[in-house]
Order: sequence, then C-alpha cells, then structure tokens
Amino acid sequence: MCGPLCPTVACHPAVDEWEYAASSDSSDVDGWWANASFSVLLETGHSFDVIEVPACIGAPSARAAALGPVAVAPTGRWMFLVEPGDALRPELAARLDIVLHGPGSWIPAPPTRTPEGRIRWEVPPAVTAWQLPDPYAVQQVLISQLRPSSHAPSFATTPAGLRRAA
Repeated sequence: MCGPLCPTVACHPAVDEWEYAASSDSSDVDGWWANASFSVLLETGHSFDVIEVPACIGAPSARAAALGPVAVAPTGRWMFLVEPGDALRPELAARLDIVLHGPGSWIPAPPTRTPEGRIRWEVPPAVTAWQLPDPYAVQQVLISQLRPSSHAPSFATTPAGLRRAA
C-alpha cells in the first residue's frame, strides 16, 4: 500500500513481493491477463533506470536532444529511460518533483491506462534502436532546463533588505 510520499500515483503491483513474481514469460503473462487485465509495469534498477520529471522540464528536454526512450503520463510526468546505476545530480536530487526510479521501483509501460488516461511513448524505444543514453548526459540536459530564463524577472535587494523586481 502506498503512502502520502509515494512517487508513483495509481500504478502499483497487483501482487505482494512483485519482484519475485515478475515474469517476461508469455505463458505467465497470458495466465494473469486471463483473470484480469492488469497494467504492465516495468521494473527499474536492473536493465534501466528512469528519471521522472514534470512537464515543464521534460517537454523542453526531450526536444533539446535525442535522449533515448521517453514515456509521458497523462498527468504531465515525463519518464526518461537511462542506463542504470547513476545517482541524481544534486541540482535534481534537491527537487521534490524529480524522482529517480532505480532498484525496487517501477514505471507503467505504454499504453497502460491510468484514471487520467493512457501512458504514451514520446520517443519509442525502437526509434533509438533500443539503446539507452548515459544518465549523466540526460541529467545535464534536464539541469539546463532548471536555469532561469533571460525573460524571468530578476530581483535586487533594497537597502531595507526587501526584494524588488529589477
């Protein structure tokens, strides 16, 4: 059961100890789907990790460079699939709206249906020949979207210590 700080909304494994029950064997999956059509969840932390970000960071990042497979949730969360094993850079780790899915986590696979709509591929894995990008390179692009734009108001400090737009 998830709690208030759960980073994955609406998509949860249907069985306890899912790490041990998971399978890519088609007969296992066919048997499970015969009873009920579950969403497909992809386990992270072994073959790939996922950096999940809000749309304000994900959309421009996906347009900025060829970053490998990218899935998008109907809630606006962008999921960048990367090679496993790299921690988040401090600039990303400090943000509560950025999640690294590694060992013990999962993401919903497109076209999984959620209450808000379907998960979709923005960049399908086949487009990148199923190659995963270096996590450092992806993180550098994501970090570049965190920098304030030149159109954002700048602030100066007045003698009384109050902030005012410059």
